Amino acid sequence: MSRVVIRTEQVAKIVPTAEGELAILGGIDLEINAAESVAIVGASGSGKTTLLGILGGLDVPSSGRVFLNEYELTALDEEARAQVRGKHVGFVFQTFQLLGSLTALENVMLPGELRGDPSARGDALVLLDKVGLAERTGHYPRHLSGGEQQRVAVARAFASRPTVLFADEPTGNLDTGTGQRIIDLLFDLNSEFDTTLILVTHDDRLADRCDRTVVLDAGKVVVL
Repeated sequence: MSRVVIRTEQVAKIVPTAEGELAILGGIDLEINAAESVAIVGASGSGKTTLLGILGGLDVPSSGRVFLNEYELTALDEEARAQVRGKHVGFVFQTFQLLGSLTALENVMLPGELRGDPSARGDALVLLDKVGLAERTGHYPRHLSGGEQQRVAVARAFASRPTVLFADEPTGNLDTGTGQRIIDLLFDLNSEFDTTLILVTHDDRLADRCDRTVVLDAGKVVVL
């Protein structure tokens, strides 16, 4: 029987605006199993990135509950949520979010170093080799192409040894060919590390590779 790693109960997100309250998410009930790959899709403004942030503990809902493994994220303060993220969660963003003052190797080493892992450097070198950047370890992000930066970001995400990897439009800033290589990398590494993969995308190729697609429309789930 599959183990549920993420569960939400009636998650809603409401934000104040000049025109009054805006409901971004309303009543989201969702279960995601260990090692499952799930695409979250929908039109711009449907609440995809907001939901991803809440599932990953980067944001909190206005109401409802979110569980990640044995933790109820919605019962934790920001410091405790950050500890859970550090232990269990990896992120890949559309804008890469590499640290410009660090080399590719240093960016990928960072999660391990924050954990105090003595094998951080060795693990980072292995991951950079897996993403095809063994020859670029000493390069800074400004010296790397967009596709290379995203490969570093993917390696860094897996360096955190995540239970769950969240990816927000990971191919959004890349050309078609480069995007396809990133898709292949994500799924190859996801399979190798037996990670649960949850991604937001407009890329049909990426969504089609997932086990399941969740469609959001105006902040509500319309397909599970």
